[in-house]
Amino acid sequence: MSTRLSILPSPNPAIQALLESLASELQIGFSQEEVADFLTVFDAAGALAVQRVGAKEKPIVVDFVGGKADHRRKFGGGKGQDIAKAVGLNKGVTPSVLDATGGLGRDAFVLASLGCQVTMVERSPVVAALLADGLRRAREAQDVAVIASQMSLVSGNAVAWMQAQLQQNPQGQFDVVYLDPMFPHREKSALVKKEMRLFQELLGDDPDADQLLTPALAMARYRVVVKRPRLAPDLDDHKPTYRLEGKSCRYDIYALRAFAG
Repeated sequence: MSTRLSILPSPNPAIQALLESLASELQIGFSQEEVADFLTVFDAAGALAVQRVGAKEKPIVVDFVGGKADHRRKFGGGKGQDIAKAVGLNKGVTPSVLDATGGLGRDAFVLASLGCQVTMVERSPVVAALLADGLRRAREAQDVAVIASQMSLVSGNAVAWMQAQLQQNPQGQFDVVYLDPMFPHREKSALVKKEMRLFQELLGDDPDADQLLTPALAMARYRVVVKRPRLAPDLDDHKPTYRLEGKSCRYDIYALRAFAG
């Protein structure tokens, strides 16, 4: 991490267990003070969150139960959404999906809500802890427990993890591999959502994003889907089979074979 994180102890045993694992992975101790750029905080619902010290932005938190996730689950357009079409849900199949760039888990949750089994890989220990806490709370919530049960999390570097999996089994292991690497935001700050500015400041860009494509193509049985800003270059300068373009982003689809059945 290029920024420093203060880890504050939590009275919630479930969150404290996550924090102890995070502290061990980052090799830092617990603190009672705001002595770093970011610190762990806990909202009124008892969720784990990360807040920039002295910032006015809302803390970063993973919430699959309410807020935007709940609204999109109910009113987002179902299988008519571009992401659903991109992974192949419009073809009457519910593919298994590896989301190799887990982030805050929003796209993974959408796919799981539409019936996919989704494995997320997240290389940032901080974000992985947020995801783990979000999944914990979702599995305890009646409305979304079934959806959350279709999601799993791997904490680690996606390139290294995929390469290790391929050494054990060279054949495709997921129907679809989904990639949404962090892309540098070069626009004026007012044009970038506050939450994304905070998220990018915490994590930085993905300088090795191009390295994701080759193992992803080997891991996928049917296709690799790459989410990109609309005007961004192709990942690894590799032209996709076709694209689905929206107003602000696009989905590049690398079709390997037709879906079975």
